[in-house]
Amino acid sequence: MEVTASLVKDLREKSGAGMMDCKKALSECDGNIDAAMDYLREKGLAKAEKKGSRIAAEGLANIYINENKAVIIEVNSETDFVSKNEEFTSMMDEIGKAILKSDVTSLEDALNLSVSEGTINDLIIAKTAKIGEKLSLRRMEVVEKNNDEVFGSYLHMGGKIAVLTVLKGANGEVAKEVAMQSAAMKPSYVFISDVPEDVLAREREILKEQSLNEGKPADIAEKMVEGRIKKFYKEVCLAEQAFIKDGDISVNTYVTNNGGEIIKMVRYEVGEGMEKRCENFAEEVMNQVKGN
Repeated sequence: MEVTASLVKDLREKSGAGMMDCKKALSECDGNIDAAMDYLREKGLAKAEKKGSRIAAEGLANIYINENKAVIIEVNSETDFVSKNEEFTSMMDEIGKAILKSDVTSLEDALNLSVSEGTINDLIIAKTAKIGEKLSLRRMEVVEKNNDEVFGSYLHMGGKIAVLTVLKGANGEVAKEVAMQSAAMKPSYVFISDVPEDVLAREREILKEQSLNEGKPADIAEKMVEGRIKKFYKEVCLAEQAFIKDGDISVNTYVTNNGGEIIKMVRYEVGEGMEKRCENFAEEVMNQVKGN
């Protein structure tokens, strides 16, 4: 596969590595950007991996709760300006409340629910025509709890990040603290047991290559991998993370100390994994003026 300037640029933004390093990595990996990212990490050249997760699309996430049932949704727009519009937020609330009152569990069924403009899908189409930007209900999840469990919810940056947690045995304040932890520290999983085998195997291979590239013998490299895997768990698993308000204990210990148990966590960050919109607002306005 040809290594284009665009591919090099994308990898450079994702990894923080130098241009020539990115070009070499892509050449070594036949243009596969994920494999090239692994290559850079193995060589110790990836300096800013988390840059690849910067928010791309705009919109908001929100949480709706009624007794033992909660719904978390993400609704997207093309610009941040529109997502702050009352027309957009009222549409989002109508969608969230309709899903909460229903018994649907899938996005497809949710789009067919009856609302003011016919179905949710009809409502989105009508608002798209009125507002002038593409709008979409990107994802949703319905979460139900038992009577001895509590919800914790937290919205960060006005809904750019939304986290819903379920704890057993603890109170709502503890559940909210855990939701705030998740918003800030971005865990991918709740427990070590939640980490998929293929993800773990990939991480082990990368860590092993890093150790070997540092000049460590194979047997020492294997031992180093185990130590670094523990650090990996503390980064990606909510229960293993150091609690923000007391770095001497883990989140799991904090919850346990308060008589609780972590049951579930759902974290939405608006636009994660979506293609970045490159035009800035001023350019967009000028383009529209010229077009008219």
